[in-house]
Amino acid sequence: MDDTSFAAHVAGRLAGLPGVRAVALGGSRAAGTHRPDSDWDFAVYYRGAFDPAALRALGWPGEVSEIGGWGGGVFNGGAWLRIEGRPVDVHYRDLDEVDRVGAEARDGRFAVERLLFHLAGVPTYILLAELAVNRVLHGDLPRPSYPPALRREAAGRWAGEARLTLGYARGAYAARGRAAECAGAVAVAGCQAAHAVLAARGEWVTNEKTLLERAGLRSLDAVLASLGSGPDALDAALDAAAVVLEEALGSAGR
Repeated sequence: MDDTSFAAHVAGRLAGLPGVRAVALGGSRAAGTHRPDSDWDFAVYYRGAFDPAALRALGWPGEVSEIGGWGGGVFNGGAWLRIEGRPVDVHYRDLDEVDRVGAEARDGRFAVERLLFHLAGVPTYILLAELAVNRVLHGDLPRPSYPPALRREAAGRWAGEARLTLGYARGAYAARGRAAECAGAVAVAGCQAAHAVLAARGEWVTNEKTLLERAGLRSLDAVLASLGSGPDALDAALDAAAVVLEEALGSAGR
């Protein structure tokens, strides 16, 4: 099957699962930035009960988690599958949770959850970001704009956390010559600052893969490449990182 036929085939099977109201294509495939070997990301939006056993019954090889199997929170489970020789991820999306998170985001409220592969954690408004950028293949889903209250609150909160992360690293890590911890702090603070910059612009974020580039923070690579091992060198690296962050935050008004 060509890509169009493959997407229609998978989405059609997923749309037929009990409780599923809509199916969307996400990731690089939806954005048009994929490579030939890129995986496929589908989200199944359900209302009420959803039984992963129905997904297993489709017979596709791979791993299917239970609801909450990925630690709970906004990422409440999914599957890693192989379909027609292609790698496919399926994410569960509870529409009741989407509605709740959306109402909070419109008031400028959100939480940040720990999630594997996300240095800064994942903001709960990622559920709205997915709706805004993913491609709906079956059913109807809203296409939210970036709430003004969320722009203000998220930009301020992320910027504050970035500054606190670097500030803490000075006394806790740099003063003791702990280079690994300083490197980690720079990376985390960079992602936090990038979230702030993009929130201030009203640009949605669905993952951290291109976060630093989009926010103009790729020069943090040079800071980490020159990281020393003594307290003075580590302090200097944190100073350099702070300059990069403040330039980006300043350009975004934060």
